[in-house]
Amino acid sequence: MDSQEAARRWAATWTVAWQTHDVESVVDLYADDCVHRSTPFRPPHRGRQGVRDYVAGAFADEQGVDEVRFGTPVVRGDRASVEYWARLLDEHGAPSTLAGCAIARFDGDGLVTEVRDYWHVEAGHRPPSGDWGG
Repeated sequence: MDSQEAARRWAATWTVAWQTHDVESVVDLYADDCVHRSTPFRPPHRGRQGVRDYVAGAFADEQGVDEVRFGTPVVRGDRASVEYWARLLDEHGAPSTLAGCAIARFDGDGLVTEVRDYWHVEAGHRPPSGDWGG
């Protein structure tokens, strides 16, 4: 699978899985020996079990996810970056908006071997800017 197709699949799967809290659909996107960094300063999550633990924990802290958007992936070689935006309720039930960007590397089978996320949470439900996600 080429990286363009892999990146589109990755973004589309995350969009649906995040809204439905479908952990296993996300885990299926990652290689057995992948490395996932959820932010620059946290220790990495290693392997599919590490991704599973991270995603399950993140989804458990979120309620009422009513909108998830992933932008158009920008692909170069075996790497892709994509912006994401989600409106949800935080662990206290307060409206929040999470916005970020993920940078991923794919293997020949289209599985993620490495990903780095950079994200920010803001109180309230906020719309993306007009030029977002392109």
